[in-house]
Amino acid sequence: MSLDPAPHPSSVVPSIPPVPRVAVIVVAAGSGNRLGAGAPKAFVGLDEHTILRHALRGVFAAPYAQVIVVVPAGREGDAETDVLEASGDRRDLASVVTGGQTRQASVAAGISAVWADVEIVLVHDAARALVPPEVFERVIAAVDAGRAGVVPVLPVVDTLKRVDGDIVEAAVDRSVLAAAQTPQGFRRDILVEAYRVAEEDFTDDAALVAAAGHAVFTVEGDAHGFKITTPADLDRARSLVTAVAPVRSSLDAAPAIPRIGMGTDVHAFGGDGQLWLAGLEWPGEQALSGHSDGDAVAHAIVDALLAAAGLGDIGTHFGTSQPEYAGAHAEAFLARTVALLAEAGWRVGNVSVQVQANRPRFAARRAEAEAVLSAALGGVPVSVSATTTDGLGFTGRTEGVAAFAVALVTMI
Repeated sequence: MSLDPAPHPSSVVPSIPPVPRVAVIVVAAGSGNRLGAGAPKAFVGLDEHTILRHALRGVFAAPYAQVIVVVPAGREGDAETDVLEASGDRRDLASVVTGGQTRQASVAAGISAVWADVEIVLVHDAARALVPPEVFERVIAAVDAGRAGVVPVLPVVDTLKRVDGDIVEAAVDRSVLAAAQTPQGFRRDILVEAYRVAEEDFTDDAALVAAAGHAVFTVEGDAHGFKITTPADLDRARSLVTAVAPVRSSLDAAPAIPRIGMGTDVHAFGGDGQLWLAGLEWPGEQALSGHSDGDAVAHAIVDALLAAAGLGDIGTHFGTSQPEYAGAHAEAFLARTVALLAEAGWRVGNVSVQVQANRPRFAARRAEAEAVLSAALGGVPVSVSATTTDGLGFTGRTEGVAAFAVALVTMI
């Protein structure tokens, strides 16, 4: 029997997460023009979640790594929301950076954010949203085994022809061809040097590293690693992530899938200029302070809508780090929120909001406020009510305004 005393609780050293040896750069900065979805490709919905969020789920299910998400300017907040949902207990490993005008410039921006202890860097296209974790594992293992560069590939199964216009010139031997996918993995020092000496743009990082004089090897890819480029690709991806619905007759009502969210906001009086509240200007009233116009009603509605759709909160998408919303009014916030929901596959059903304040008096302008807010949300019903707190709290002391909103959204 051991006579060693049990360690005192205060002497137990807490476990410290290891420093990652691997970094994954997720390139999500493309415009997606060929997809024709009206939004950057990575932020188009597959189901209720975006292409980027699906891609990140695969990344965070893969081996322990630093994750750097590269996005177009102005979409950093949207990406932060996807990172928060997908990362789980690995949130501290993830960051979002702004990309460049080309894919190569975007990857370079990601490389500049790689931590000093990282030895292996993977570059992954967010448009390959359904790559399973096993592909990441194979790429990392190959680089660990001494390969300078590694790319997952699939054999080419179609018969290929070399053509001139519409004339077939010759058959192409497909046995020596392969279809490249991502993630592509590299020793960190080799990738950094290859980017430093690159004098032209390449279609992928394996070609760039090969041009720098390094051998690039292959591992087995996966059929789910196809790139979402066209509307047909998007339909294919959606069919893979959406459960098959039961067969219904034409007499059956379509099932409704509503979701409800709540939002609150408060602002203190003391801002500059005129008061803006519920999308209206209130001449002669003291302004509310805030990064934008301090419109607590509009901000509570935004939070309720984002919560209902599972898209984070107002601070994520409209925070003080985004100067374009400094001084912005309700219309800008609400229209952008409707667009975010649409990209993720949601539409607004209706909104109800209550204002708690001694001033301004809403009774005479309630219908006007409802009309303005409804128009900013694309015509959906909005109801506004107002109350005082009988002298209780900061609103009762006329120090500020509080607003509480409930919103219903349904799938498109």
